[in-house]
Amino acid sequence: MKTETAQETEAPRALSHRIGGTRKLPRWWPLPVGIVVGAIAGATYGAVSTPQYTATSYVIAVPTKQSDSMSALGFAQAYSRVATQVAVLADAQDKAGVSAATLKSRVRAETSPDAPMVAVSASSAKPAQAKQMADAVARALTSSASDAKGDTHVKLLRFSKAVEPTEPSTPSTALTTLVGGCAGGLLGGLALLVRPRRESGAATATVPAPAAGLRGGA
Repeated sequence: MKTETAQETEAPRALSHRIGGTRKLPRWWPLPVGIVVGAIAGATYGAVSTPQYTATSYVIAVPTKQSDSMSALGFAQAYSRVATQVAVLADAQDKAGVSAATLKSRVRAETSPDAPMVAVSASSAKPAQAKQMADAVARALTSSASDAKGDTHVKLLRFSKAVEPTEPSTPSTALTTLVGGCAGGLLGGLALLVRPRRESGAATATVPAPAAGLRGGA
């Protein structure tokens, strides 16, 4: 009878020890795991993505005798929005060597709020093609503005041709790895903050050992 009681006593203690021993990871483990996973993801993205090169051509709006500098500034803003429209891109596609749809996705135009200048930028995996697309769209834009010069009293002139880029404009693998690690660390930290706390003695308290009085009575 005593042998059975000893076995019944040892079994809950062994189970309690086993449950308590499963908590080997520290509570802050999501932070380093997030950093490592994010860094690996960033490095993978940087390694497999194709580098993109960006070339920029500049055009400037010049007022005629019937206009003024403020009008030129306003039309420069308008032409920056027109540069990526189908009418301009359709005229540029032959010189660019790509379709108007490709130009639509790879060309952007920007202007300064205090200068009547439009920057036409094109991106491509090939540096020479990026330069060719930027110049073609800038040329088509100036041609379109020339046709409307009689009504707008503002002419658009080529200010600077695009230069063939020598370095990619997309981030390097080292940078994507750093960004990925930072993002992973941030997510790991957020997971750590929202993770509920567990009581240190909760696991062992679920399976209590028999009382001493019960063992003696048995």
